[in-house]
Amino acid sequence: MGEVRPVGPPPGALRPLGSPSGLAASGTPRVLVAGASGYTGALAARLIDRHPHFVLAGVTSRSDAGVRLDDLYPRHRVGATLEELDLDRHGDVDAAIVAYPHGAAAPIVAALRERGVRVVDLSADFRLRDSAVYEAWYGEHGAPTLFDEGVYGLPELHREAIAGADLVANPGCFPTAALIALAPLAREGLIADVVVDVKTGVSGAGRAATPTTHFVAVDENVTPYKVEGHRHAPEVDQELALLGATVTATVVPHLMPVDQGELVSCYVTPSGGLGDLRGLYEAAYAAEPFVELVGAPPGPRDVRDTNVARLFVHADARTGKALVFCALDNLWKGASSNAVQNLNLMFGRDEREGLAP
Repeated sequence: MGEVRPVGPPPGALRPLGSPSGLAASGTPRVLVAGASGYTGALAARLIDRHPHFVLAGVTSRSDAGVRLDDLYPRHRVGATLEELDLDRHGDVDAAIVAYPHGAAAPIVAALRERGVRVVDLSADFRLRDSAVYEAWYGEHGAPTLFDEGVYGLPELHREAIAGADLVANPGCFPTAALIALAPLAREGLIADVVVDVKTGVSGAGRAATPTTHFVAVDENVTPYKVEGHRHAPEVDQELALLGATVTATVVPHLMPVDQGELVSCYVTPSGGLGDLRGLYEAAYAAEPFVELVGAPPGPRDVRDTNVARLFVHADARTGKALVFCALDNLWKGASSNAVQNLNLMFGRDEREGLAP
């Protein structure tokens, strides 16, 4: 590996915490994880269960009610029993992480918001700003009155807005990596065109095995999919446009024979001279606690089970292109640990709490 340059304060150097003495009555927020039997929901429950400032108030599942979470996922060591969601019993909380599929999440989010519960939603139901774009990719929205109320939950782009939000739309794992990789170039108006090549582990498809995600199909193989258009691509276009780069990104994912992890390779045709590309990224991410700029191309194993996005940049003299690589864990920074980072911001906590490697 090449040199790793420290960016921001070391993850372990958190500001002093208070001494939480118990439950909501003493000021410790109580957090529900709805949809905790899926990969991302179960990991979110684990992170909340070990968090120094939050209390895991309940875990629910539509398919595995009555099962202990540590029986379903022994490695997470969460001894709570999954229950069927009943807002009369589970809605008396301060916050919720909703890990429902796209389309199914919106009504649950709306019901929680009616009760004043702050929500981080892991689905795509509140990520997009254009309702016509949402309907084209996902169909009719399940809570149209809330459609514009979600803040796009990528702290590296929207930290201040997240801190004041009651509803945060956690990004997809592909857009998280792609946007961290491309944001510095987009802000400088340097993206004329971009190809986003994604290599991802099979856990991104969820628990239900399909013919294309079954072990026999994936083992010793690498396969592109959704080449006609992946529904995460509009998120990339939307957020790049907000940064000043109005482009239509080519996004092609490939399934790798690993269970979790993701590598996004971005090939950028610049609209001008790249100048000091490394310096641009060093300045952009110097204060970011979970972005590492490194001296050699990263791989998913480098960041497994962490909230870290690991970046490498290269100005290619032969083609004139900028090559930017970002590795992250699709279940962690690409989903659940990023959700906890968002919750920390929403409750005025240090965003690193509960997320040290």
